[in-house]
Amino acid sequence: MKLSRLLAVVTKELRQLRRDRLTFGMIVGIPTLQLLLFGFAINLDVRHLPAAVLDEAGTWRSRELVAELASSQVLDFRHRLAVPQQADELLRRGEIGAVVVIPRDLERRLETGGEPAWQLVVDGADQSVQAAARQLAAFPTASLRAGTKATPPAVEIVNLYNPQRRAPVNTVPGLIGVILTMTMVVFTAMAIVRERERGNMEMLIATPLSSFELTLGKVLPYIGIGLIQVTLILLLGIAVFDVPIRGGLVDVYVAALAYISAALALGVLVSTLAKTQFQAMQMAFFLFLPQILLSGFMFPYDGMPRAAQWLAEVFPLTHFLRLIRGIMLRGASLDELWPSLAALAAFITIVLSIAVRRFRKRLD
Repeated sequence: MKLSRLLAVVTKELRQLRRDRLTFGMIVGIPTLQLLLFGFAINLDVRHLPAAVLDEAGTWRSRELVAELASSQVLDFRHRLAVPQQADELLRRGEIGAVVVIPRDLERRLETGGEPAWQLVVDGADQSVQAAARQLAAFPTASLRAGTKATPPAVEIVNLYNPQRRAPVNTVPGLIGVILTMTMVVFTAMAIVRERERGNMEMLIATPLSSFELTLGKVLPYIGIGLIQVTLILLLGIAVFDVPIRGGLVDVYVAALAYISAALALGVLVSTLAKTQFQAMQMAFFLFLPQILLSGFMFPYDGMPRAAQWLAEVFPLTHFLRLIRGIMLRGASLDELWPSLAALAAFITIVLSIAVRRFRKRLD
């Protein structure tokens, strides 16, 4: 082995990497992105969880309890409720994640110590909310300890929608979105690039197809594939993990169809930017990572900084998780979850329009 020949190959490889701007950007971008996401955006402690309070006691001690819970910064009280039915409606729509219920006989409970002093009703469809409940259960409430003869249990936690606290109930609906993200974006990201690499673009140029027709033709077959994947995941989730579907099955498939279309639109946009299939794979992975980390699938959405939450709102997976968990676990309808569905529709319109405008039936 001659050192000169080895150095020549190394020099050639470095020059090729320097010319490949996308690969060089991934070398720098992926570690930078991971460091920033894990360092700033990812926080396992839930903060400012949207919540409501139902204060049936209306005493100074109940008001002090609410103030102490608000000072913990775990809960962000956005609603003051008059009747329990309002709590059910807000939880089902996903507008809040927890409800603090203070009973009328708060003073008696504090004196006797035989019953929990207050109740925390949480949305068990979200694991981050369950984590917030555990934080609050250990939170010292001085107002409940002062002046009492007994030491009552501080809080009774009621876990709605997942009373057994089974992890698959939370993860399986979210995995629908994760799996569709991995497959749909990658498949379509390489669709047009593959035509160019294999030399099939010349034949397509000779056809009277418009850019929109060709783009739509590339997308439609994968919609059927995505729906098959959704059906397979649902069947396995029900048969193996006993995951419930409390909402309408039609609503589940409408939400899945909207997300499949959004993922395919993103994949088509990537395919118009990449020059090779390898570049398409790199870009798809680059988009896949922040969606998984910021959507609320792995880490609490409410624990992220405000800037990270704004970025998460751009990604379609964030809105799909709200849809699929709301329908399958909380029994909500699409009418109640329309903001997330509208966000997916806007994403599809904008991204697909950009992709169609960028696409040109040419070889270069």
